[in-house]
Amino acid sequence: MSSFSKHDEFSTHAVPTDARVASFRVAAVASMVSFSLPTFIAGIEVSSGVGPDLTVAAILGGALVIFLIGWLMGSIGARTGFNSYLLVRLAFGDAGARVVNLAFSISLLGWFGINLNLFGLAIAGLSDELFGIIPPELLVTIVASLLITVTTIIGFRAINLVSTLMIPVLGFVAMALLVTATSQTVPVVAASQGEMSLGDGISAIVGSIVIGSIIMPDITRFLRTSGGALLTSGTSYMIAQPFVMWVAASAAMVLGTEDIISIMLTLGLGLGAFIIIIAGSWVLNALNLYSAVLGVTASFPRLSARVVTVVLGVIGVTAGLMNILDSFVTFLFYLSVVFIPVAGVIIVDHFVARPEAYRVTEVEDNQPLNRWGLLAWFMGAAIALAASEGFIGSVTRVAALDAMLTTAVLYWIAARLGWVRQ
Repeated sequence: MSSFSKHDEFSTHAVPTDARVASFRVAAVASMVSFSLPTFIAGIEVSSGVGPDLTVAAILGGALVIFLIGWLMGSIGARTGFNSYLLVRLAFGDAGARVVNLAFSISLLGWFGINLNLFGLAIAGLSDELFGIIPPELLVTIVASLLITVTTIIGFRAINLVSTLMIPVLGFVAMALLVTATSQTVPVVAASQGEMSLGDGISAIVGSIVIGSIIMPDITRFLRTSGGALLTSGTSYMIAQPFVMWVAASAAMVLGTEDIISIMLTLGLGLGAFIIIIAGSWVLNALNLYSAVLGVTASFPRLSARVVTVVLGVIGVTAGLMNILDSFVTFLFYLSVVFIPVAGVIIVDHFVARPEAYRVTEVEDNQPLNRWGLLAWFMGAAIALAASEGFIGSVTRVAALDAMLTTAVLYWIAARLGWVRQ
């Protein structure tokens, strides 16, 4: 797998057989994303929201939803060799895909900005505490963005190398955090019952991971067999992600604070904290930028992937300096409701409605617009949002799951009635 300059990371056609890799390498990339500040923070804030009694249920409930979506989407990516944006193009048509792909790219840049924002604040806090030096936030953000952009330009090979090398180290640091936290003599702080229901907590967990599960084909297309998608999704979403969230929530309850940097410093993980923050943010944001570039270049193939990477990296730096962390959980909740229906359309389209449309190596003679796919997406998201606000009843009491199931059922009905173009 060489650089963007040689083949644009297969942004417009299927990954060939000779470019496929072993399942454990792809699983390492997916799992590496778990060891990032947003995952720690999501675990802490959801735990604070639902209360200690429902924390494990919220984390595991959200993880199960994402595991199933990641498994199905990852399997489609491995079967076809297509990235998520080509799959969106097949499912929604050329015009519809531009809407969906650009929306995904915008949300990924939002994540890029959140991660840079977190990275800057964390490095400043750690440097001040450990070395008595507070580096300029702008300098930290620019240097971090430069490293991430260069990694993304090199492509999946560089992201995979960093992930494979760092995953054992990050696993050890996370385990050390858990052992140190649970060995504290300080009693567990009596947390409030929280202001979030279990369903809202599950939706927030789903929101913290949903984009990754939907764009899972971006990395599983490099798998040699579709069976590797089960390993990739299971390792990431049923083991690594819940473990990291639970570790963060447990440490927060023991120490009575929701500041993950303070938690790490209090528990004596100065160097370990640096490793988690730098490595986790590096890989996660490289994947965010990588997928955003794939989305733009898949929608507009004439654009240079390298130029797009640099431009989106600059936009990401701008987003990172805008301090968009204040509404983090709200951002996660609405992200899950708006974007999870996309997976419902793709899954039904691939496995039920038009499986033959996915048996190609390039997307050429495609439908201009699948209006029923777009309509199902809009209606699924609208119904789930209305249910979450109490305007109508909720089927599952989990807004993200309502959105997914409603969209899938609506699109399945349209396909059964013959409204979807074959």
